[in-house]
Amino acid sequence: MKRRFWVFVATAVTLLLLTRLHLGIGATGILPAVWAALILGLFNLLGRPVVRCLTLPFNILTLGLFGLVVSALVLWATTAFVPGFYVNGFVPALLGAVILGLVSGVAGWAAK
Repeated sequence: MKRRFWVFVATAVTLLLLTRLHLGIGATGILPAVWAALILGLFNLLGRPVVRCLTLPFNILTLGLFGLVVSALVLWATTAFVPGFYVNGFVPALLGAVILGLVSGVAGWAAK
């Protein structure tokens, strides 16, 4: 539980930083970024196991790169659930997914 909390905090802070870098990801304030981090965390907790099973053949064929596409689509889809949070296209979503994946991986490793 402690590990998930720190990954959530790292995701929220990273989303805030991504909105300030003007890479095509934005939020109207701190609260939409925190809500977006919460939605991403819920999807990772509940939806990721199902999506991983369904996309396993594509992940095997692409040596795991399709997982980045799925993460980008989830980040992009978060805009539908969080008013005040936006992603301007697939390329910013892909870049954000890569950065979020790296930061959450490091946060998860550090929280062990």
